[in-house]
Amino acid sequence: MAINNSISEKTALYIQTEELYGAHNYHPLPVVLSKGKGSLVWDVEGKRFFDFLSGYSAVNQGHCHPRIISALIEQAQQLTLTSRAFHSDKMASYTQYITKYFGYEKVLPMNTGVEAVETALKLARKWGYKVKGVPSNTAKIITVEGNFHGRTINVVSFSTDPAAKNGFGPFVQGYITIPYNDLSALKDALQDSAVVGFLVEPIQGEAGVLVPDDGYLREAYALCNAHSVLFIADEVQTGLCRTGRMLACDHEGVRPDILILGKALSGGVLPISAVLADDRVMLSIGPGEHGSTYGGNPLACAVAIAALAVLEEEKLDKRAQELGEYFREKLRAIHHPAVETIRGKGLLNAIVIKHKDPQAAYTLCLALMRNGLLAKPTHGDKIRFAPPLVISKGEIDQAVEIIKVSLDVLT
Repeated sequence: MAINNSISEKTALYIQTEELYGAHNYHPLPVVLSKGKGSLVWDVEGKRFFDFLSGYSAVNQGHCHPRIISALIEQAQQLTLTSRAFHSDKMASYTQYITKYFGYEKVLPMNTGVEAVETALKLARKWGYKVKGVPSNTAKIITVEGNFHGRTINVVSFSTDPAAKNGFGPFVQGYITIPYNDLSALKDALQDSAVVGFLVEPIQGEAGVLVPDDGYLREAYALCNAHSVLFIADEVQTGLCRTGRMLACDHEGVRPDILILGKALSGGVLPISAVLADDRVMLSIGPGEHGSTYGGNPLACAVAIAALAVLEEEKLDKRAQELGEYFREKLRAIHHPAVETIRGKGLLNAIVIKHKDPQAAYTLCLALMRNGLLAKPTHGDKIRFAPPLVISKGEIDQAVEIIKVSLDVLT
């Protein structure tokens, strides 16, 4: 069944203007959004959609959560930026709040997720030289295939995604890449005494919500600990209640040596990220060795405190757990031949499309859009379903009905 992809002149004008003046580094769906509230967004025509991408899990607390917006407005009228050349009252409050919240001794505040990843990698190398005693300029960090940690030159140096990597060399050295969810490969890589860290996503989001075997994280942490290697968890997308626990690592009782957070740390209001570690690791870096003009700015600190408070007080971890199980159960009941796999944890889910048309997943996303639900394909045949955690059970029912009806396009 073909989809009528026509769009209004108003929508087309916005898209054409962006195409004319903006870089072509994204391929968005042909929708122009102008408003959001809770689990819903509206386009410039006034049409309502369920948001099943959530800014790649940045709006776990829902669009424009009133408590977070209130904190933003109040602080914006007081003080927004000092740089780290000076102390601020909000920086003091935030560092105490987030370290106690997650049970770490220190936090290093940054802005974007990839900045936090870069920070964690620098920290691990510095720790390797100062504490572990690895010879200068020889430190190595283990990464895994299918990873997504951002798109800086350093980070794409250990990417296995050709689209992220091709044409951007030469690349940064010092990385060992092994298969994901493979403890034997990790054990072998840890035999190298120059290894200082193991960087891993507890669940691989961009790869299509790949959930590792039970016990993988726990055993990987134990192996790292036995070899004096830092276990570095990138929870930018999986953390902050998305998978049904505050952190995805919590499912296996793993406390990372370095914890990386971002996205929902601001509730989708502005870029905020953080790297958490204990003194034995964090104090490896001294003044002048790392920093950020905007990292830890008063506005971000106030927003992050509010965003974290919402997660806890509204028990969004429990909500994600319960609604995630319900959502997957409802999806499985559809029994559509084009849906090969349904997987996920909490409200981080994905379906794998099996169809003769290689563009089938994108075609389905267009159908979903026309029927009032926004989602996006990843790696061609996978569609991620990750709504804001404030979505209601009734809204889940409506969304599943949209998915069911939209799948007719693939019959």
